[in-house]
Amino acid sequence: MPDRNDVFVDAAPSAHSLLAAFRRRELSPVEVARKSLKRVRDCDDTLNAMVLVLDDLALTQAGRAEDAWRAGDAAPLAGVPITIKDTFDIAGSVTTRGSRIHSRHLAFEDSGAVRRLRAAGAVFVGKTNTAEFGQSATCENRLPQVTRNPWNLHATPGGSSGGAAVSVAAGYVPLALGADGGGSIRIPAAMTGIFGFKPSYGLCADEGGFRAMSEFACAGPMSHEVADARLFLSVLADEDLRRRSVREALRIGLCVSPDDHPVDPGIRAAVVKAAAALRDLGHEVEEIDLDLRGWDEVFNALVLAEEWRERGFMLDYCGDDLSDYALASLRAAATSLSVEQVAAARSRHAGYRARIAGLFDGFDVLLTPATASPAFTIGERPREIDGRKVSRLWGAFPFTSPFNVGGNPAAAIPCDTIGGLPVSVQLVGRTGQDGQLLDLAEDLEEALTFGERIAALQVGRRAGNG
Repeated sequence: MPDRNDVFVDAAPSAHSLLAAFRRRELSPVEVARKSLKRVRDCDDTLNAMVLVLDDLALTQAGRAEDAWRAGDAAPLAGVPITIKDTFDIAGSVTTRGSRIHSRHLAFEDSGAVRRLRAAGAVFVGKTNTAEFGQSATCENRLPQVTRNPWNLHATPGGSSGGAAVSVAAGYVPLALGADGGGSIRIPAAMTGIFGFKPSYGLCADEGGFRAMSEFACAGPMSHEVADARLFLSVLADEDLRRRSVREALRIGLCVSPDDHPVDPGIRAAVVKAAAALRDLGHEVEEIDLDLRGWDEVFNALVLAEEWRERGFMLDYCGDDLSDYALASLRAAATSLSVEQVAAARSRHAGYRARIAGLFDGFDVLLTPATASPAFTIGERPREIDGRKVSRLWGAFPFTSPFNVGGNPAAAIPCDTIGGLPVSVQLVGRTGQDGQLLDLAEDLEEALTFGERIAALQVGRRAGNG
């Protein structure tokens, strides 16, 4: 395994720059697709982000995009290479859902999100690895590959959209389709140094798609640049989310450790630094205490109930092929989940959403850490953070799921590095205010200039390669 782990951190040309170059006839979508596929071939034997590489489909779509640009009839993403998390169906391709059980599951039609991206002219480079059934905040499963973090090959990229995050962080593509039911976009985005956006619940439908965490999950974009994510999200939502030229000063509630969860000191410092940048941009930032407790009483019961409805039969028929995590979830649903608990959780859900909505009576946006720790060694979740014991299950990532239960839009924005690993802050907005949150995220991105570090790594890599 190579020692120079930073060789895998890269950024593909942005979607916006590609579209401008296609428009001016300076680049060919087919040429861009070939470069993207070559980057996959060069790196993925080490990183294992890809479950399936779709060479033929990608080149066919790129050829059609080239024809569309020539005819002056190009769709919004025509010729832009993307990857798709392997919980979404692409017609004619296998969808493993991160599971050995589905290793031969051939999809007959696109799910809704994929259908929109296809119609928008995107080029499908391939399917990316995920935790089994998208159920874990890391990316391990029982498929052959172990997805590695391009910043440190021994570290997890996070999950469950871990392969999607790596495909962007390593420069395969400028954009990836992920899904976030409890942090599955924001956690791997934070751990690989890219931007990840969870839309308001219900904004991005995936008709006919995979059912998991259905009361909480959203399709969403992963990218290096907020502007690219905005374009991608506009396609997924079928809504114009362009950046506003005039923006007001916002009231921002800052909490460096919601519910007094322990947080790595470097991450705390990064959040404080981001808060200072927001003040410099003219926003009013007030430090507050955040009480997010109670989300797990809703989340755990409703997720387990759906897992049992959708996949409970697997315990009897193919339990030996399940990952330890999926097996434990189904066993818990079978032995300790009652009808009364599920009904109570469903009743509490509305109350919890109302309570989270109430936080925005005094603030427009909340600022928190995205994760409590940087990426850790694959398979070794932290048991202690900042000298305090934490839960193995949620200790490293306690700040994302509350806003899935609340239904709010939320973004992970890279801002710094600790020991050579990226860390991020989380911005959370009012439900339905996705455009406002993207505007603020883009302003903060420009102020923090994290992208310049990626560019410097690219320059160093190219110089090192001679």
